[in-house]
Amino acid sequence: MKKYWISALAGLLLFSGTVQAKAMINAPINYVAIGDSLAAGQTPMREIDNGYTDLISQELMRNQSVTFYSKNLAFPGFTTTDVLESIQTDDAVELLASANLITVSAGANDLLRLVQNDPIQGSLSFQQRQVDFALNEARKNMESILAELADQSPNAAVYVMGYYFAYPHVRDTQKNGTGKQLDRLNEILKETAEKAGAVFVSVDESFGENAINQIPNPADVHPNRAGYQAMANAFFTEYQEAWSVEDFELPTPNPLSFEEIMETEDQDSSESLESRDDEKTAERPSDRSQTNYLALREMLPYS
Repeated sequence: MKKYWISALAGLLLFSGTVQAKAMINAPINYVAIGDSLAAGQTPMREIDNGYTDLISQELMRNQSVTFYSKNLAFPGFTTTDVLESIQTDDAVELLASANLITVSAGANDLLRLVQNDPIQGSLSFQQRQVDFALNEARKNMESILAELADQSPNAAVYVMGYYFAYPHVRDTQKNGTGKQLDRLNEILKETAEKAGAVFVSVDESFGENAINQIPNPADVHPNRAGYQAMANAFFTEYQEAWSVEDFELPTPNPLSFEEIMETEDQDSSESLESRDDEKTAERPSDRSQTNYLALREMLPYS
């Protein structure tokens, strides 16, 4: 499994069962975000900043008591296989045991890594047989992910995030084929979530096929702040419809390059080793780094 390094803020946990998951959690929130680069907050310029999980955490803190929020199980490039492996590690088991709210972003990399995007020509291409196989694997892995979460976090409310059309800059004649495959992925995620008693969060209507204002880089599939805001608000449509992240509530941009995050994580790790002998109390995930972002060791493309 790919090695990955983590940074965390303060957290979450989920109730199991569809009825429970749709109800607002009254206890202090322990929020854990797992998944790919969208959960980590990757920007269209290959940096890490506030993503939809950070905005969800921010809005939760405005309205509820939040004990901790962690995105140390989110990593750019993760497929459903990677996500499944990541939540089975010792660190993940300890973290998930305390969660009562969980969001999951997984599945897009299984599909999008097979799509060839030519931003100059505005064209997309893929092999249908490869896509069919990848979507079937994503279905099986997502079933395993949700079963694992039900076992490790039996009292957690789990929300499975859907995906948007990631190529608004290509020619209109090129959108239909790939759009249908993303629709298939969303259908798989929705069916799998509902079967497991989780809640599926649809985000595609918030973007549409021409969301160039939310996905501004023709050569990159990641959203900007407006896109992440739309994803966070889609979550609150399911969690507590009266809540939303308003424009004036968006945090000031503070993007960090992968290299900056790696350097800070190394420094934090070194300082942690030096003081470990003096520490007598258990370390919380939010104590591990001052960056509040996912630390990366290698640059993994989203597609």
